[in-house]
Amino acid sequence: MALLGLWGAFAYLAALVPRDLALDVTERLNTLRVSALVLAIVTTIMALPLETAMIGDGWNDALNTVTLRAVLFETSVGHAWQIQGGAAVLLAATLWMPVRARRIATAAAAGLALIALTFTGHAVMREGWLGAAHRFNDGLHLLSGGAWFGALVPLLPILRAFDDPKSHRAAGLALRRFSAAGHGAVALVIATGILNTALVLGRWPLDWTSPYQALLAIKVVLVLTMVALALLNRYVVVPRLAPHSGSAARIIRDIAITEIVLGAMVIGLVSAFGLLEPA
Repeated sequence: MALLGLWGAFAYLAALVPRDLALDVTERLNTLRVSALVLAIVTTIMALPLETAMIGDGWNDALNTVTLRAVLFETSVGHAWQIQGGAAVLLAATLWMPVRARRIATAAAAGLALIALTFTGHAVMREGWLGAAHRFNDGLHLLSGGAWFGALVPLLPILRAFDDPKSHRAAGLALRRFSAAGHGAVALVIATGILNTALVLGRWPLDWTSPYQALLAIKVVLVLTMVALALLNRYVVVPRLAPHSGSAARIIRDIAITEIVLGAMVIGLVSAFGLLEPA
């Protein structure tokens, strides 16, 4: 969740938000950014000994240097962790970077760490070209989902800036760009999600006696709810938005907060059924 938020928020700020407004929003989000960054680094460090304990003979192997070395250099989990470790170092380095470089480096490092996740879990079920296609699709799913979920966070202070005469124009441009890019992100999330389900499960998740399928089906319902809210926001509420139109701005803000909560629930579900047998 920390990586998805960092990738989406700072890719949006670096690429689509006008410079002065992006600088202001980056400063406003600094505490949240540092908290997510620390969480991402700490959990990355913890992941290797935990994975080693799961692969080996339990907690005794978690800090066994021989076993750690074997997992790190001889398994796909270890190879993925090497990439994530490099990304974590880059994330830590952003603490001392200038603001503009910080935005770009934060997005790049978080995106790299997300891509590394495709070398673990269900994405490595197959080998050859089909396995490569599965990992590529999984990476697109993570990046597009993070772009959607993460960009909702800086959207909140940008909405507040919309009523400020000094930043109204920049905020309006940032909102329009968010809307345009959001169409692509949502379309990619849906398309890659359907393909991912086909590759992993091979059918629609309709058997609720299976824990994997039940959790996956709940995820689908939550994502469709987020899509419905995004469409409501874009085609019903946003056209009514004007300077000092408090009601429209509040509705957009409330929808964005609801989408963030639903997105967090989706990520929680994925973290649970991603460890289950896809049956």
